Amino acid sequence: MLAKVFPFLAWFKNYDKASLQLDALSGLTVALVLIPQSMAYAQLAGLPAYYGLYASFLPPMIAALFGSSRQLATGPVAVVSLMTAASLSPLATAGSPGYISYAILLALMVGLFQLTLGLLRLGLVVNFLSHPVVNGFTNAAAIIIASSQLSKMFGVSVDTAPHHYETIIHVVKAAVHYTHWPSLLMGVFAFGVMYGLKWLSPRIPNVLVAVVITTLVSWATGFQHDRNASIEDIASPAVRNLIEQFNTASSSLPSLAEGRTQFGEALDKARQRHDEIGVLDAGHHVDVMNLNISRLQEKAHSYRERIRAILLAGVPQADGSLTFYARGAVPDGMESDGRTWRFKVGNQPLDTGNLKMTGGGAVVGSIPKGLPSLDMPPINVGVMLHLLPFAAIISLLGFMEAISIAKAMAGKTGQRLDPNQELIGQGLGNLFGAIGKSYPTSGSFSRSAVNLQARAVSGLSSVFTSLAVVIVLLFFTPLLYHLPQSVLAAVIMMAVIGLLNVSGFIHAWKAKWYDGAISIISFVGTMVFAPHLDKGIMIGVALSLMVFLYKSMRPRVVFLSRSADEELRCATTHGLKECPYVTLVRFDGPLFFANASYLEDTITEIIRSKEGLNHILIAASGINDIDSSGEETLSLLVDRVRSNGIDISMSGVNEAVMEVFERTHFLAKIGEDHLFPTLDKAIVTIHESAHTHSQEADCPLLTACRLVKA
Repeated sequence: MLAKVFPFLAWFKNYDKASLQLDALSGLTVALVLIPQSMAYAQLAGLPAYYGLYASFLPPMIAALFGSSRQLATGPVAVVSLMTAASLSPLATAGSPGYISYAILLALMVGLFQLTLGLLRLGLVVNFLSHPVVNGFTNAAAIIIASSQLSKMFGVSVDTAPHHYETIIHVVKAAVHYTHWPSLLMGVFAFGVMYGLKWLSPRIPNVLVAVVITTLVSWATGFQHDRNASIEDIASPAVRNLIEQFNTASSSLPSLAEGRTQFGEALDKARQRHDEIGVLDAGHHVDVMNLNISRLQEKAHSYRERIRAILLAGVPQADGSLTFYARGAVPDGMESDGRTWRFKVGNQPLDTGNLKMTGGGAVVGSIPKGLPSLDMPPINVGVMLHLLPFAAIISLLGFMEAISIAKAMAGKTGQRLDPNQELIGQGLGNLFGAIGKSYPTSGSFSRSAVNLQARAVSGLSSVFTSLAVVIVLLFFTPLLYHLPQSVLAAVIMMAVIGLLNVSGFIHAWKAKWYDGAISIISFVGTMVFAPHLDKGIMIGVALSLMVFLYKSMRPRVVFLSRSADEELRCATTHGLKECPYVTLVRFDGPLFFANASYLEDTITEIIRSKEGLNHILIAASGINDIDSSGEETLSLLVDRVRSNGIDISMSGVNEAVMEVFERTHFLAKIGEDHLFPTLDKAIVTIHESAHTHSQEADCPLLTACRLVKA
């Protein structure tokens, strides 16, 4: 019982010093991969990079302690990070305090959902996400994740559009107008280092090597080159005017949003009072405010894009300051500092006395030193209701990823895997992670492979991974300041290459064409609706359920005949001749309310179309279950068939179905002498009576009958 509550106690059975050394080395090796990856994934989730380190602090350790897999490495992963960004983007601006608070709340909800499923032993609910749906979604997510990093690779900034493909078009246009070549070169160089080391020696932590080299180069060359300037330092009146227009538009938005909130509250109160006039009046004001906000947001967006497109040249002054001219418009006799300067523009109004200018590449920047405070995230019921469907999808997707990895490793190690215990481990990992300022996490394929390759003996390796992250947070965060953002983008793009699986579409299509179609539609839907990724998954799940229902309502009905090898096979598939006097029908699937009428229609069509038919034999071996509607349909069929002068029998009825027959009137209706244990026994018994007036020279069933009699 103690081992069930605390599964990590089983680790220490036959545990020795050599095992401890292997776990310590494995944990450190995984940490070397996790630290740079987690920072990259945090930015993919729309969070500051150091929140990836927070997500690597408690989740890996807690998930390992209470999970069932001894090598599964938990932490930030690409797909869950992308889903986090997709779920939070309608609620708050990425990176803002509200956004961070909602991300931590989402981790709490995901943890509660997973823990509840695990405690209730409902791990099978993950089967609602079929493999074709997951394959289509994962391939689309890999492309979306990789393309979302293009802006960092090119060193450009754009506003996020309603659709992901529109955002990418804006990025391409911005890159054509201006590409920061040092950023691009840093990213390409990081790609080369990671790919080259992976090819030369997979044991070398290629991600860490790329990060260390590029961070040193960034520090040594002054890759980041930012400075502050006053609006008086901008020599162009047109640019100064544009900044003032942007500030006017963006500074008006908060007051309009506040007014919308007040009218929204008035609308709610009017609805509670059932005040129809008040509802109409407040609703009108809310609509007007929404329209004004939309117009102002569009205007601010236009100004912001124009400001971002401005390229300036800085001319040094005697006091060490710079005066900024439009590039190509520096007055004769003046020399610029050789850099191309741009404005750093966000959603907030620009401080005209302290404009942020950048003449270099983007880096991670300052990371708070020390561990995050441990406390519960603030609970907001309204936000939780909005996030509930996203939390469910992230929970199931994250668990599917984790359990798939764990199963693959269990097949190699031979260890026992409990999916429900793994759900508990992942749930507790996210719960405790939320207390430690983490966003949702899951099992990582790449880091789990590193853990297995490093010969980790137990989940204690993940404890060592968490300890390594703690040491970095306490002592080494200043070393990460100069890490280029384009390198983090390269880390993400390199990691998601492994998510692409084109052969999965082909395999699904070969297995069943509709599985392949579902996989392709899930892929296209996810791509089209991005960043609203939940819609792509919902489309795939809905199609899977529709196919399941259709197959349940119209199960396979086979007409059997004897083949050359003496086996009873599908007459249509194998082109076999059927007996005109005896029809053998096999119904494949449970007989219940949704498909009972289909069997009834099939039998009715047989009676109508086959003249001279004397006996219908139902091979019931494929009927594994039956409900009252199915039993009632069979009873009515017996009456209908026999009223047409045709006899009916059944063979191969299993125990579950027979119990239903015994508890109802069906045995008396059909007659116990019309129920046979096997199909061959039934054919032998009914053949002679069904062929009393036969003109058939050689019955397709006759050879078998003679063999059985002999």
